[in-house]
Amino acid sequence: MAVYTQLGAETLAEIIAEFDVGTLISAKGIAEGVSNSNWLIETESPDGEVTLFILTMYEQRTDLSDLPFFLGLLDYLAENGCPVPRTIHDRDNKPFRFHENKALALIEFLPGISVTHPTPAQVHAVGSALAQIHRAAAGFGESRANGLGLSGWRALADECGADGLAAIDPGLAGFVERELAFLEEHWPADLPRSVIHADLFPDNVLMLGDKVSGLIDFYFACTDITAYDVAVTHAAWCFSSDGASFDPALSRALLSGYEDLRPLSEKERAALPILGRGASMRFLMTRAYDWMNTPADAMVTRKDPMAFARRLEFYSDPVNAVCFNHDDNS
Repeated sequence: MAVYTQLGAETLAEIIAEFDVGTLISAKGIAEGVSNSNWLIETESPDGEVTLFILTMYEQRTDLSDLPFFLGLLDYLAENGCPVPRTIHDRDNKPFRFHENKALALIEFLPGISVTHPTPAQVHAVGSALAQIHRAAAGFGESRANGLGLSGWRALADECGADGLAAIDPGLAGFVERELAFLEEHWPADLPRSVIHADLFPDNVLMLGDKVSGLIDFYFACTDITAYDVAVTHAAWCFSSDGASFDPALSRALLSGYEDLRPLSEKERAALPILGRGASMRFLMTRAYDWMNTPADAMVTRKDPMAFARRLEFYSDPVNAVCFNHDDNS
C-alpha cells in the first residue's frame, strides 16, 4: 500500500458519496507498500454509526482488466469463510469505479495488526490461512496468468539493465543473470496449480493475538504453482527483514500450519528449494525496479532489493534444502 495520487478532502467526500456507506468524516493516506494508492476511510451513518474502510486507487502496475478477477476473488473467498475483506459495491452495484481515468475500489476494513516480529504460533496460523485460501479457491472458477512469473523476472532485469543493477550493488547484475539462467533451465512445469495470493508478506496479514484476522492485498493473485505460494510466504516470514538471518522455528511452524490443512506431495516438497529461489528472484527484481523508478515525491517507502538477494543466496545453497523439512529442519 502507498499513496502516489493525492486527493483532496472534497474529492474524497464525493467519491465516498457514490457508495451507500454514510458520510466521510476522515481519510488518512497509508504509506506502506509500493503498488497502489490507499487511504483509511472513516464514515458515519445517519444514526451515528462509525465504520472503517480501505479506499484503493489502482496505479501503474495494476491492469484494469484484472480488477474483476481480484475483486471477485475477494468476495468469493469471503463468502467461503476465509479471513479476507469483501468488496463494497457502489450505488450502481459495481465493484469499482473511476476517478480521472484511475480505478477505485472500497474494501471492507478488518481489525488486526501486521506483526513485525512474529512468533512460531502466529506463523503457524499464517500457514493454515494460506492453505485455507488454496483449498477454497479451487471452486472459484476464474483464472489469471502470473504477470510476475519467470518471463516477468527476465523482463524486469532487462528494464533495470546491468548498469542499474550494479548501481544497487556491484555484483548484482552478474548474480541476477546467473540465477535467471538457472531458473529458466530448471523451473518445474508439472506441479499442482491453483489460484494463489503470491504476495503474502507480514504487512498483508492482520493478526489478533495468534489468530489471523485478515489476509489482504490480493492484487498479485494469479493462477500458478500452488507450492510456489508456500515458497513466497516462506521467504517473506522466515527471515529477518534484511534477509541476513533465517529462523528455522518459524520455518517449521509455517510448513506445519500449512500441511495441517493441505499436505504437500513429495514432488512439491522436493521442488521447494528452487521455488524459494524463484520467489526471491521475483521480489529482488520488483524491488530493484521500484528502487530505480519510484517518484521522489511519492508517499512510499522504498524497500531494499538486497534483502532478497540474500534470501536467494540462502535458497541456492544445497545445504539449506533441509529448511523445508518441518519435522526436523535446523
